[in-house]
Amino acid sequence: MTTFASDTLTRDALTVLQPGFAGTTAPDWLLRRLGEGLASVGLFGRNIATPEQLSALTAQLRAERDDVLVAIDEEGGDVTRLEVRTGSSFPGNHALGAVDDVELTREVAHELGRRLAACGVNFNWAPSADVNSNPGNPVIGVRSFGAGADLVARHTAAYVSGLQSAGVAACTKHFPGHGDTAIDSHHAMPRIEADAPTLADRELAPFRAAIAAGSRAVMSAHILVPALDPDHPATLSRHVLTDLLRGGLGYTGLIVTDGMEMRAIADAYGIERGSVLAVAAGADAICVGGGLADDETVRRLRDALVAAVRAGELPEERLADAAERVRELARWTASAQTPGTRGGDPEVGLRAARRALRATVADGRAFTPLTEAPYVAAFTPVANIAVGEETPWGVAAELSRLLPGTETGSFVEDGAGLAALAAAGPRRIVVVVRDEHRHAWMAKALDTVLRTRPDTIVVEMGVPQATPRGALHLATHGAARVCGRAAAEVIAGV
Repeated sequence: MTTFASDTLTRDALTVLQPGFAGTTAPDWLLRRLGEGLASVGLFGRNIATPEQLSALTAQLRAERDDVLVAIDEEGGDVTRLEVRTGSSFPGNHALGAVDDVELTREVAHELGRRLAACGVNFNWAPSADVNSNPGNPVIGVRSFGAGADLVARHTAAYVSGLQSAGVAACTKHFPGHGDTAIDSHHAMPRIEADAPTLADRELAPFRAAIAAGSRAVMSAHILVPALDPDHPATLSRHVLTDLLRGGLGYTGLIVTDGMEMRAIADAYGIERGSVLAVAAGADAICVGGGLADDETVRRLRDALVAAVRAGELPEERLADAAERVRELARWTASAQTPGTRGGDPEVGLRAARRALRATVADGRAFTPLTEAPYVAAFTPVANIAVGEETPWGVAAELSRLLPGTETGSFVEDGAGLAALAAAGPRRIVVVVRDEHRHAWMAKALDTVLRTRPDTIVVEMGVPQATPRGALHLATHGAARVCGRAAAEVIAGV
């Protein structure tokens, strides 16, 4: 192999990587790798402090490489990086699906994209196009537009259109559909047992809609779907990525993997071997960095790809094709119209959250808003790793603003109900739950509170599956900050 070919091979290997990093400024190693051929960078909550800081960071990256793809996992709703420490200004997919106004979904996605573009971000790992057909799903839930394929398809298309109209590339995920799972792929390998006709009608429908809407990228799922490939998870499956996504659905854009450090892949294959298999299967970009963020990881992945080509395990043409698709997306983002920082619709997320709210009053009686500060008891499940423990949720902060003196506490597992009653004392209780139907302890604790205090207000901030209970039951369809505000406004009567 000539020196020129070797240099090209090494650059292509770097080009297909989308690594994360630590800190709110770009480390020297990352800037050096951008000079050597790295074309993408992934941002997470740890990289963002303020919009001004984020703008400075993306400018720093572009000073090294002006066409760099700056990617982020900004779904809005529960999964936010822009507002990781305050909660999102947007209600998230499930709330948008509950409203079922595709123009509203497009407007929300456009405003989110406008804010990303204003900060120099041009690639968003969103939207989730998963049909949440399994209500016990521990990782998708309110990240999905809903449980119906047609509903999810039309809102996925609207989201893609809205986001990309702001000059930010959409990345529709998690192909071929992560909705019918009961296992989180961050922790283990989920398995979907649906047959091929069901998959075609349900899981694939939103991806067809996204492709028709022009989605610039699609993210693969770390799931095993025996009806499509009994031996390999989707991320590593040529049948899924090349034969189905490329051939069957006619998709020509970028295919990016979900995080390769997730245990569904890392435990079984290791990230180096997994990355080689993913590119060989048809993936064009390797996402890594949610948990791994250093130069050594980038070097190992680059060297693994180069070694696989030299050993004949990965065709050099496949790696070159993958790298060219990354560059093609970079060219699109460079030419796409990107709005300035002025204009926009900063209240669209709050309007959407208000429209998504569903109120049920006990026995059909009228609800009298609170005038005195209540006690907010949050029955808190283990955080979805995609959400992160650092993102606040609930209604206490917003109620404190409307009803000064509001107090709150967090309660978990056995004894949560009795502990909440004791902490509340004589004050009116507002219980906040999240996916009560998935947590037996939570349902038991809520029953305990309601037996003693039937005037309790219940705010359900997950997927509302349980029967509405309490003097007032509010289903927000998500736990974003604006969802909490919409609920607090009803409780306080403003």
